[in-house]
Amino acid sequence: MTRRKLLGAVGAAMLLAGCAAAGGPQQDKAVSQQDKVVYHFSSGLAQASNGLRNIGNHLEVNPNAKIVVVSHALGVDFLMKGAKDKNGAKYEDVVERLKSRGVQFDVCLITLRNRKLAKEQFIADATFVPSGVAEITRLQQRESYAYLRP
Repeated sequence: MTRRKLLGAVGAAMLLAGCAAAGGPQQDKAVSQQDKVVYHFSSGLAQASNGLRNIGNHLEVNPNAKIVVVSHALGVDFLMKGAKDKNGAKYEDVVERLKSRGVQFDVCLITLRNRKLAKEQFIADATFVPSGVAEITRLQQRESYAYLRP
């Protein structure tokens, strides 16, 4: 092998080693960091079905993610007692499973007031916040949550 080819091969090997080393710590860092995500539900049962599926997928690939669902307007309906999806499955069962994995489900009290609903109409896994949009803002700005709207 000529000196020029040998130097080229050594240089290429060093470049590849450097790229591998640079990628390794980044990948480790990404895995060790906890995702913090707020899911925004405001459009009714179809959006809730899609969003709950998205959350399940999210937790499948990142089981340590911190997820908060904030619901207001028609988005609170899936958290009401007896609410069912288009196939007749109770939302409460899915919510209970996700809650056991650390997902928080917040309901807007302004929506309850405007729609003349009572806290007693909601499943036990629901928690209540003064304002859904204010809670989303707080999570994004003060706690660095990513925002997703399914």
